[in-house]
Amino acid sequence: MHDEFLCHVTAYGTCEGKRIGVPLGSYRAPTLALALWWLRDRASWIAERLDPQPDAEHLPAGALVPVADTVPDVPAVLRAWCGNDAQQDLVAEELAAGRLIRIATCDDTTEYELLAESVDALRMQRTIPALVVSVG
Repeated sequence: MHDEFLCHVTAYGTCEGKRIGVPLGSYRAPTLALALWWLRDRASWIAERLDPQPDAEHLPAGALVPVADTVPDVPAVLRAWCGNDAQQDLVAEELAAGRLIRIATCDDTTEYELLAESVDALRMQRTIPALVVSVG
């Protein structure tokens, strides 16, 4: 069982023809349960900011307008992932086995990525001797 997990959330977009990443948060979770909680919390946080309630106090009237039906619904995807017990169980199993997990979704301008990996698995990878190939 892996005990500690590194979690990251990043938004990727294009600026002047180059793909850039904007970190939205990182967390070193001391337990698997806290890693899963943090990933769900960040997914919900992104969803709420992309798709706030129309009657939210901090938004002036008429500030929100619907998008075309052809635009992927990132907030809905993230909310569905948060509420899907089977998906949560799968992520927990993968992390517990020491595998990197990546949850990603995108709309027409931005990709949102949630990553988590075991600190122990990272340490074990560092102890594996590097492959050295002689050239020439």
